[in-house]
Amino acid sequence: MSDIIIGIDLGGTRIKAVAINNEGEILYQCYQPTNDGDDKVWKNAIAKVVQEIQNEIKCEDALVGISAPGLPNLGNTAIAYMPGRLQGLENFNWTELLNTKTYVLNDAISAMMAEARFGAAKNRKNVVMLTLGTGVGGAILIDGKPYQGAFNKAGHIGHMVIDSEGEADCIGMPGSLEDAIGNCTIKTRTSGKYSSTHEVLKAYRDGDSFAAEVWLASVKKLAIGLATLTNILSPETIILGGGITEAGNDLFGPLEKFMSKYEWRAGGNQTKIAKAQFGDLAGAVGAACFAKEAAR
Repeated sequence: MSDIIIGIDLGGTRIKAVAINNEGEILYQCYQPTNDGDDKVWKNAIAKVVQEIQNEIKCEDALVGISAPGLPNLGNTAIAYMPGRLQGLENFNWTELLNTKTYVLNDAISAMMAEARFGAAKNRKNVVMLTLGTGVGGAILIDGKPYQGAFNKAGHIGHMVIDSEGEADCIGMPGSLEDAIGNCTIKTRTSGKYSSTHEVLKAYRDGDSFAAEVWLASVKKLAIGLATLTNILSPETIILGGGITEAGNDLFGPLEKFMSKYEWRAGGNQTKIAKAQFGDLAGAVGAACFAKEAAR
């Protein structure tokens, strides 16, 4: 088996592909548009990019890992459940299409794998990751291994309830963490005044009191969610990734203040909160890591 592993991240907008070696060095990378709506197009695009990598760096027998939205089947050979988008993804046989052994993993868990093996949580054994963007994704590492749960559903931290009286989110949970800080609800949370978290942050930095109220309320709810996770899972590190973390100290500053209020720091121990180190290639790198380990 080749020492090179190919990782593919299938997103709604772009397909990102990498080839990495055992040290996590990216040997090759490329991007393709997804063209969601015609599954033959994006499936063929993935097949072509895998062929391109195999030809460029001579790794015809390389394993392939695919990061994708949805819940994988128990053998991590396909996505079993992905309602609503990327029609044709569910139960698709990637190994047959690519003619090489292929493993499939949820995209948030893939991103965490990259961080756990080569990024912000390298050499850590117990880790939680949240991706803060349009929604809130999540992933869990226990004793150095990704935890997927009985039905490969584990890690959907965005659907944690923060306010039992809140509106139902997309899966029916009331007042979820995703609705508290995800970009998907910013219009609702600001009564239509702002259309993105970026706009709220700009107004917050400019001293707008309403924007400050909205933003700090969201960060407070995030802290409550993270403190709850520390009580349930007791991780060494919580990694935060996604576009909202580009807020920098406007996020991490107040978050630390709220965490100091809500986190139970028994014996003086506290969970480290770190920003993800990998950018948009995290899913592809993590998928490659998972494929390598799953093949063992």
